[in-house]
Amino acid sequence: MSTVQNLPRPGARMVIVGGCGGMGQALVRAALDAGMKVAVLDLESSIAQASPPPQALVRACDLADESSVVAAFAQIAAAWGGADCLVNLAGYTGPRTRLQDLSAREWDEITACCVRGHFLAARSAIPLLKKGSDASMVLVASTFAHQVALPGCAAYAAAKAGVVSLGKALALECGPAIRVNVVSPGVFRTPFLDGGSGRVQRASDFDFEQWGKTLPLRRLGNPDEIAGPILFLASPAASYITGQVLHVNGGSWAP
Repeated sequence: MSTVQNLPRPGARMVIVGGCGGMGQALVRAALDAGMKVAVLDLESSIAQASPPPQALVRACDLADESSVVAAFAQIAAAWGGADCLVNLAGYTGPRTRLQDLSAREWDEITACCVRGHFLAARSAIPLLKKGSDASMVLVASTFAHQVALPGCAAYAAAKAGVVSLGKALALECGPAIRVNVVSPGVFRTPFLDGGSGRVQRASDFDFEQWGKTLPLRRLGNPDEIAGPILFLASPAASYITGQVLHVNGGSWAP
């Protein structure tokens, strides 16, 4: 019988950026249930809306603000000395707006969180991960990075495509010390779907439930269903996987 573990080892230190969102909360619960040490980084407003479990180390962090990112990871370093895994679930988009009507400010706000913020977090995490054990990084993109299913999502799609390329570049640069992979989720039943949380609230004008019925699995994803793939990529079972994209989308798109 194989002894390879498909979960990170108990006591492994996981930093979860965006840990107060729907997917983030599911991952925090699953990681704590697996006996891991968890640090949650998120906006102050998100932390207030969805307070993480008391076992988690919680620090406010705004990915659009370089100094905030640097300070948050410095606090993690002071508390833990290092880390074994970084997971970045952060993402943001405004109302669906066709590119010809999108302002440069709106473009910059979306890309600042979705791709520049991933760069800032990864840059700050690398020194901590190099002090860790079986270190890994998982960046969370979107199916929209590969197939744009709705008009008015150009900035979000472009930024998430940047996350995919960033993950591949980091895998090349950080190996063999740190494995880096990307998870691209499809549509999941989270507050993000209904109009967002934390940075902005927006109106949702698309029948996602009906759209989910067109998928091979005939439904939207449940947030708990993203935790398993992420934990797998952070585990010893994925020790020879780096620079890859794992699609978790109910069959909505296949590469």
